[in-house]
This record gives sequence, structure tokens and C-alpha cells, in this order.
Amino acid sequence: MLDFYGIPWEYEPRAFPIAFDRRGRASQFFTPDFYLPEEDLYIEITTMSQKLVTKKNAKVRRLRELYPDVTCKVLYQRDYLHLVVKYGLEHPDHLPADRTPTRIPGPPRVTRLGERGTA
Repeated sequence: MLDFYGIPWEYEPRAFPIAFDRRGRASQFFTPDFYLPEEDLYIEITTMSQKLVTKKNAKVRRLRELYPDVTCKVLYQRDYLHLVVKYGLEHPDHLPADRTPTRIPGPPRVTRLGERGTA
């Protein structure tokens, strides 16, 4: 999809140290899946089980703590499937029933608690 839209990308171009031993040597790394140089954005795609997603989320949080100037977005399985359908790469009937993206596109809708039920 990135190629189709002419978006330059690199696959796993950098591994970030996110844990260190007592001597200060890197003992654990996080390598985001893609880097979009024109956006200065790393993308991590995760389609794994929830247990593994939780570990990956912890790594992304650690990345953000250690490298606050690095932007990394996580796309979860349902986000990926939503894009596959949206861009015609798969027919909706061939996908699991829960295809809702983690964030519905468009501006957020704010409702003040005092205004609920007065529509």
C-alpha cells in the first residue's frame, strides 16, 4: 500500500536499545517494523495474540520514555484489517466479524457530562 501511494519507507531500519545491564550495555532492543522518512515516523504492526500485544505495548512505552523525540505508531490487527478492506485488498466477507479500527477516523466528539441525555 505504501508503494502504491508512492510513500517512501524502510523496513526495520533501526533497533533501539530499551533495556540495559548493570554495566550499561544494551540487553534488549525494540525494532519497529517500518520507518517513513518523509514523516519521520516509525510504524509497528502487531497481529499477534493479546499476551504478545501487551508485551509489545510495553516496549513501545519504553521506547517513548527513552526516546521522546521518536514517534512510533502501533497498528493493531483490527486496524490492519480495516485498511486491507478500505483499500480493496480483501473483501469484507473474508475477514473476522470484528473489523472496527481502534480509533474511528475523523475528529473526536466531545460530550460534557452535564449534557448527556439532553439531545
